Amino acid sequence: MGMGKVEFHHGVPDKIGYACRLLRKAYRSGAHVVVTADDATLKTLDKQLWVFDDQEFVPHVLALPGKQVPERQWFTPIWLTPDPDTAPGERQILINLGQDVPKGADRFARFFEVVSTQLDDRQLGRRRWKQYESMGWQIQPHEVKE
Repeated sequence: MGMGKVEFHHGVPDKIGYACRLLRKAYRSGAHVVVTADDATLKTLDKQLWVFDDQEFVPHVLALPGKQVPERQWFTPIWLTPDPDTAPGERQILINLGQDVPKGADRFARFFEVVSTQLDDRQLGRRRWKQYESMGWQIQPHEVKE
């Protein structure tokens, strides 16, 4: 496993809203993205992506375990899944909204951690930060001021 690099976006008041804006930006740039988290967080993000911008739709697929995604949707630029290894095709960017270090993060060109201002989320974020450090990863902090 090569040394990874992770961009820590912390101090985020609204994790889902922030992720929506990040995904809109990635989509506009033509990037193919995987977002990982627990099922409940991904379902919330899925709903928000449909309504957060009435001017623009951000194409995405919610791929939960046990749910078959039709082959025609495999090339959808944004893939929401609890397991990044299941995302098909070439994906350059991984965004983690989950509580744990995601599997296979080192195979993505860019990797973002999004950490909210909520106490429990900040503590889990610190734990992940220490895990990345112990794995020898390069950490780039990015404090969000909204």
